[in-house]
Amino acid sequence: MAKDKKTILVVEDEVPISKAITDKFRREGFEVLQAFDGEDGLEVALKKKPDLILLDILMPKVDGITMLKNLREDMWGKNVPVFLLTVLSDMDKISEAVQVGVSGYLIKSDWKLEDVVEKAKDQLSVGG
Repeated sequence: MAKDKKTILVVEDEVPISKAITDKFRREGFEVLQAFDGEDGLEVALKKKPDLILLDILMPKVDGITMLKNLREDMWGKNVPVFLLTVLSDMDKISEAVQVGVSGYLIKSDWKLEDVVEKAKDQLSVGG
């Protein structure tokens, strides 16, 4: 029996970054969903129930922190692993997100795509 693919939701408003992350995860064998703001991200997350969410903080319509808070109010959403993607070294935003419940955060200038994939695999216990 074939093992089900793990599904990742990428919520990122910058199209080149979203595309790069999406392409990398697809090449690694993941199913990838995309949303470009927190409003759509929340809708997709609650409808499709991905195994992991990569969430940008600064986005139009609804920012990542607000989306995360709304997600955590849902029975399913309160347990899904979420990694924040941020350009900020803004510890206030990060600590606010940690209180709401994130699995980790990645400051965009500090990581490579391989690092993001490895963190996701570790979180989902997927072999490399």
